[in-house]
Amino acid sequence: MWHLMLNGILSESLKGIGSINWMEVIVYQLTFGNQAAVRERFSNGYLLIATSGGLNQQRTGITDAVVVARILNATLVVPELDHHSFWKDESDFSNIFDVGWFISYLAKDVTIVKRVPEKVMMSMEKPPYTMRVPRKSEPEYYLEQVLPILLRRKVLQLTKFDYRLASDLDEELQKLRCRVNYHALRFTKPIRNLGQKLVFRMRRMEERFIAVHLRFEPDMLAFSGCYYGGGDKERYELGEIRKRWATLPELSPDEERARGKCPLTPHEVGLMLRALGFNNDTYLYVASGEIYGGEKTLQPLRELFPNFYTKEMLAGEELQPFLPYSSRLAAIDYIVCDESDVFATNNNGNMAKILAGRRRYMGHKRTIRPNAKRLSALFMARDKMDWATFSRKVKSCQRGFLGEPEENKPGRGDFHEFPSTCICKRPFNLSNFTSKENKYQISRRNPTVSESRYTYLSNSSNLEQKSSQKFNEESLRDRHGSLIDEIDPDNPLSD
Repeated sequence: MWHLMLNGILSESLKGIGSINWMEVIVYQLTFGNQAAVRERFSNGYLLIATSGGLNQQRTGITDAVVVARILNATLVVPELDHHSFWKDESDFSNIFDVGWFISYLAKDVTIVKRVPEKVMMSMEKPPYTMRVPRKSEPEYYLEQVLPILLRRKVLQLTKFDYRLASDLDEELQKLRCRVNYHALRFTKPIRNLGQKLVFRMRRMEERFIAVHLRFEPDMLAFSGCYYGGGDKERYELGEIRKRWATLPELSPDEERARGKCPLTPHEVGLMLRALGFNNDTYLYVASGEIYGGEKTLQPLRELFPNFYTKEMLAGEELQPFLPYSSRLAAIDYIVCDESDVFATNNNGNMAKILAGRRRYMGHKRTIRPNAKRLSALFMARDKMDWATFSRKVKSCQRGFLGEPEENKPGRGDFHEFPSTCICKRPFNLSNFTSKENKYQISRRNPTVSESRYTYLSNSSNLEQKSSQKFNEESLRDRHGSLIDEIDPDNPLSD
């Protein structure tokens, strides 16, 4: 009865705003608004979303846009992608994502349309109201501050929409995030086809390969405020890029590096991987945009890993239609990195977080992320120690950063990186365990609790089935034994 009464109240609100008891509206939304797979009898209005940033930053915005539409009981218009970011990509949603699949897959959760109906636009006395919500806003903020405007204006646009919703939400809303991010956001067929071709070509050369996201593009280095020894030329070039962000503070490059805020150089990424036990015959897929310093910057990494491949090397002429569009190129890298046996990131940016979360959700494949704060001191001192010592200390530094299934403590970290609500634990079944050894295993000596007791299953309960995948026991294995040694208590770099 309470549900029907408030349905009536909200229906009337489309005719006139003045008669609404907003506390009742909020109670209604908090009580009933988070239930998944329930199509409401009416919509509170049309929600326009303008995303921000590059491909993966926009992906977080699209995912949260669906959840916000659910919270507001709004009809979502297919989100608008950012055409004005550093990359200047003119791609629209339908150029990158399968829009028909997106709309149909989420039909039980949220009504999504390609555009606001013309009759609605013609009936509006004013243009759509535009606003920007604060970062990490709770659902209550949307109900208290955004819903009244939506009800009054019928069409509402939210701009700069990235990370505008809190990380910690109600369980059903978190599961909706997973349905959007891991299922509904499917790349277009041309992108999927080329991405899978590149995966096939890597595996044709070597069954197992590592993907590395270097993230050493000029915009990243400029934003970080770091310095890499390029003299006045580097300072000028990166300084000019920094002017794009008017609010960036002046930073000390040395302090930022000591804090672990500077991306590793490609050479340092290669040294880290070699120290972890990846030999020079390892096949490397390198995902990146324009590397600052070009081939000169990449050469040390190529020397460490001669089996070095990029999408440009693997695709050739097939890549030509995608070259003008940075987001489509990033989508191809996304596919290959997702399919790799090991994914190594350079910083904990948007692509690193999104892919790490996806690889956890889809059955768990290892993602290595540098412990940059501890590694920075080690790299500065590497000329003062022999290789065996350096390698041992890198392994010690990387404890907890090697992509173990349970290395993150519950409740910590961004949900896009640790989608714990959507990952079910099931008792380990010995009959499901495979004893096949993997040359990229991190440790033969001490398997984790997760490796010995659990298999990970992804949860998609709203689809009336659970799409489960067995935990991938084929983790990194070093050909020559354990990659993890004891911490050296006598050396401060081992802390």
